[in-house]
Amino acid sequence: MSRTVTGRTRREWLRMMAAMGAGALVDGLLPRELARAANPPQDPVAAARARIGAIPIQAQPLGENLTLLAGPGGNVVVLHGSDGMVVVDTFVAPAWPKFQESLKGFAVPVKFVINTHWHFDHTDNNAPLRAGGATLVAHENTKLRMTEPHHLAVLELDFPPSPAAALPQRVFKDGYKLEANGDRLAVTHVPPAHTDTDVVVRFEKANVLHAGDVFFNGRYPYIDGSTGGRVDGMIAAADRLLSLADSDTKIVPGHGPLGTKADLAKFRDMLSTAADRVRKLKASGKSVEECAAAKPFADLDADWGKGTFNGDAFVKVVYLTL
Repeated sequence: MSRTVTGRTRREWLRMMAAMGAGALVDGLLPRELARAANPPQDPVAAARARIGAIPIQAQPLGENLTLLAGPGGNVVVLHGSDGMVVVDTFVAPAWPKFQESLKGFAVPVKFVINTHWHFDHTDNNAPLRAGGATLVAHENTKLRMTEPHHLAVLELDFPPSPAAALPQRVFKDGYKLEANGDRLAVTHVPPAHTDTDVVVRFEKANVLHAGDVFFNGRYPYIDGSTGGRVDGMIAAADRLLSLADSDTKIVPGHGPLGTKADLAKFRDMLSTAADRVRKLKASGKSVEECAAAKPFADLDADWGKGTFNGDAFVKVVYLTL
């Protein structure tokens, strides 16, 4: 038999390899080059966007003219009325068609978009909203970070700079105020916490706080040390939010269900406990792997390990951001 592989033979061979399944690949039964041909690698960022974007959007009223849209990239809050819409955060890019349909249901144009921080799942749909006439508002560091390439540790995702059309047009250093549709919005920068770009948005009349990713309700958070995030900053930010809330305040986390002041207090206490435990292990000279092997969050996992991170992964997040 000839050693030459024809195009037809190669196609048949690749089909056979695909049919053999992943087990053979893992076991090393196929040459590496042929394995790559049969299962071309998918861009991790595209895969993350597609996975998140497939989540349906669920609407929940927060007040007379305030609506929570939850789903493909955390939580978006929409203030709607005769002054147009004010939208906080924008989901991931693949969710745009259904996000656009949700916004059309309010029957007024989007006037302002506020980004709580720079991450893709909160800024991905900036460009189409800006193209539709909205003004993009964010902290000055958000605009800066969006112009840079990034590698997100732990998540192992790499991002190029955002396109110019997605960049905020109106930036601020400490705070920004806006009045619309009978409510007053106070947008306040918090010192480095989840990132160094975080803001919280307070709807004063409705008594609603959008905390962005300073608050993950019922799950371990991601803290982005590559852009200034610090676990102690997360704790301080939670304390600051607690001082703004009362027992009736509706607190919208970046990720997770709508929360209360009691939920935020539990989150803050978990962070404090986690930081103290890992700090002691790290101070004793243990590596991140040794810290994870010590299982310092074993008693926390049942309550907090239901999101992206289990306890072992969150040990790494904390270790890298102390």
